[in-house]
Amino acid sequence: MTDFKQMLETDRLIHEPARLIIMALLYGVENADFTFLLRETALTRGNLSFHLSKLEDGGYVGIEKTFKGKRPHTLCRLTENGRIAFDAYRQQLQQTASSLPE
Repeated sequence: MTDFKQMLETDRLIHEPARLIIMALLYGVENADFTFLLRETALTRGNLSFHLSKLEDGGYVGIEKTFKGKRPHTLCRLTENGRIAFDAYRQQLQQTASSLPE
């Protein structure tokens, strides 16, 4: 029998689809710039900024703003806490999926 109650403990900061995509993209790289995330997520600039801010406030993403010449350059990376939280999230989803009946 599947224990659906564990789904109530899902990390809702990660579970939101746009933030899940951002976390998954950052999980596989050391860091990514804003333009890359914008292109890969297909979010608007404002929407991407909003979700990155939420993840940064939650301690899951580190954001470094610099300049390349006169142009702003934003680099994003998963923090150690973000990597741990994403691993736990993945494990929870895998456990839930594997407990479902065929």
